[in-house]
Amino acid sequence: MPAIDWSQVLGFTVSPLELFVRGTLTYFFLFLLFRFVVRRDTGTLGLSDLLVLVIIADASQNAMAGDYQSVPDGCVLIATIIGWAYALNYLSYRFPLVQRFTLPQPLCIVKDGVKQDAALKRELISDEELREMLREHEVEDIAEVRRAYLEPDGQVTVIRRRGGSDGDGKRRRVF
Repeated sequence: MPAIDWSQVLGFTVSPLELFVRGTLTYFFLFLLFRFVVRRDTGTLGLSDLLVLVIIADASQNAMAGDYQSVPDGCVLIATIIGWAYALNYLSYRFPLVQRFTLPQPLCIVKDGVKQDAALKRELISDEELREMLREHEVEDIAEVRRAYLEPDGQVTVIRRRGGSDGDGKRRRVF
């Protein structure tokens, strides 16, 4: 049985400062990517999402770590990532200006029984996907919806109309 080289296991193979800088740059790149590009998918995890997550994890590990091989190298990277996540959550909690940057506002996708085409197009939500989202809230007719919002976590919130009409007693269908 070969002997363990403890200096290789427990010593740094890459400068801790370099690991911190790499981890920070990669964290903020991924943060911006998920904040501004993949908003609607963050609340769900399908097979393709899982595959993308694994690929991103592998690619970002290489970008963050370079050629690290020791346990302390990995610990510095993990602490950097968790530290930035905690720092952004803390700053978002304490300062509304930071929260506006880190957490998108809910996006109205249905207003008074009418789908909001510009918002749906921006988020790449098809009519069938919208109908599916509404069915998940037991809504069969879009006219029953006063407001539907795409929340920052990717989930949909539906606020129904009282009585399911548009105010004059007539139901309307918009699809």
